[in-house]
Amino acid sequence: MRFGTIDGRLVVVREGLALDVARHSSFSSDPLQVLARFDAFAAWAAEADFSEAVPAENLGPPVPNPRQVFAVALNYRPHAAEAGFRPPGEPLVFTKFPSCIAGPDTEVTLPPGKPDWEIEVVAVIGRGGYRIERDRAWETIAGLTVGQDLSERVVQSRGTPAQFSLGKSFPGFGPIGPVVVSPDELPSRDDLAFECRLDGEVVQHGRTSQMIFPLDDLVARISAICPLLPGDLIFTGTPAGVGNRRNPPRYLRSGETLVSRVDGIGEIRQTFV
Repeated sequence: MRFGTIDGRLVVVREGLALDVARHSSFSSDPLQVLARFDAFAAWAAEADFSEAVPAENLGPPVPNPRQVFAVALNYRPHAAEAGFRPPGEPLVFTKFPSCIAGPDTEVTLPPGKPDWEIEVVAVIGRGGYRIERDRAWETIAGLTVGQDLSERVVQSRGTPAQFSLGKSFPGFGPIGPVVVSPDELPSRDDLAFECRLDGEVVQHGRTSQMIFPLDDLVARISAICPLLPGDLIFTGTPAGVGNRRNPPRYLRSGETLVSRVDGIGEIRQTFV
């Protein structure tokens, strides 16, 4: 199953067409309410009649208003190395504040400082739970989507010790989409290839199989402390190739376009002004 939103309303997407969920079922138009009933929703979607579907255009963020947004730092060894750190022994978890979440095709106003890119595969929680065992973790995940953990490095590194969350939460700094794809529809849920291009140049690429802490492990570790709620997002980490670790450093500029793609899911596009 693939799902997203149009004008904030939940839609199921199939072969380029979108079916408004609330208009054609007993489910709500609100993704958070529907994700709490994910098993029933998935069963309905598998049999949904698409005869009244419309073109899947102008998709917004698949989950416009998540209650919690978790993110993981240094979850790929090459990125930890380029940042000058040893691979962590425990996940380094921070948050992106939900107001930064944006859709898949957006214009982002660059703040002053050193704005940077970080492609990430993002997990969307379905029914969620508390103290989820690792061998049950995939059962609680509605699907995966494409994301960018855009980061302004001056604010991110300000203070002693540095704090991450504000520098990663400017408006538009959490684009996701274009759809969420359920794990059963992915070619290999634990080994997805991804890359991002800045004005056509490949600046990052990797595979989710290269994570230090795989997604099921992250779900178990995070839920051991914080109950995971329907619609929560987990930004799972970025590989090597970020701008501030290049020689010389390279940051986002007005007029540039960043395209981020994950195999089996799709791509998002951000233009900077």
